[in-house]
Amino acid sequence: MRGGRHRLYQDPPPCDGQTRGMSKQELGAFLRSRRERLRPQDVGLPSGPRRRTPGLRREEVAVLAHISIEYYVRLEQGRAPWPSGDVLAGIAGALRLTDAESDHLHVLAGAAPTRARTLRRDVRPSILALLERLPLTAGFVTSAVLEVLAWNDLAAALMEDFAELAPEDRNLARRAFLGPAPPDAPLYGVSDAAEFRHHVVTQLRATLARYPADPAVTGLVGELHASPDFARLWERHDVQAAPTLTKTFRHPVVGEVTIDCDSLALTDRDQHLVLYSAPAGSPAAEALALLNVLGPKATSGAV
Repeated sequence: MRGGRHRLYQDPPPCDGQTRGMSKQELGAFLRSRRERLRPQDVGLPSGPRRRTPGLRREEVAVLAHISIEYYVRLEQGRAPWPSGDVLAGIAGALRLTDAESDHLHVLAGAAPTRARTLRRDVRPSILALLERLPLTAGFVTSAVLEVLAWNDLAAALMEDFAELAPEDRNLARRAFLGPAPPDAPLYGVSDAAEFRHHVVTQLRATLARYPADPAVTGLVGELHASPDFARLWERHDVQAAPTLTKTFRHPVVGEVTIDCDSLALTDRDQHLVLYSAPAGSPAAEALALLNVLGPKATSGAV
């Protein structure tokens, strides 16, 4: 674009050549996945004759985003210059992206801040103290790649004794997709195993966009591709999962227990504090009280 109008391109994001190339391919794949999920009627276009490929055509997205067809095609192919913020906004609108998807698009295109540092695994002392003070609430802290970094005794009693595991085995993503339970067995007997696995994939995809050069992130994603279920979900390019408000565990000692689930973002370290609790006087609260007395030994043989 010329004159006083907005630029079509922007300066490339500050990363090395290999990462930059990977980001362009990831950007193209994400755009393609979002385009293929839409139908013409979703964006106010006539269906027309039968289509040979799913979703919108590239030229339709380009028209809706007010950019050239050639440029959009090159974006999906990973060969175009980096788009400006205005172009990204137009594409986000054309593809009907959610807020989370739009944020992810901007991160992939280098138009939003990315974290050049590696993941932080040190938990704030105040959070560690809070975990121990929580009354009848199972609590634990996870990193951006779902490593369990800290936990209280009730969390260990409800899920498993993380203290007995090597640090690499405390990763919930790895345990959900690669064992040690059979591939079709729900982790910790949870009733929402499929939803949890979907949540894991969406979080890891967003994490990879924020830490594209961190070997801990890229290595984990590569390792998880050994799971066909993970590979299938990864190809969907989803970056937003429905929030989990309750979760049901099938525990070897207290049986089935349904509890409230809250996840609080610790934004300064890109971590989450996960809390499992139950209304006072409920059967679930009684089950948690029993587990609180039994402690971590309650999960012996649970996984």
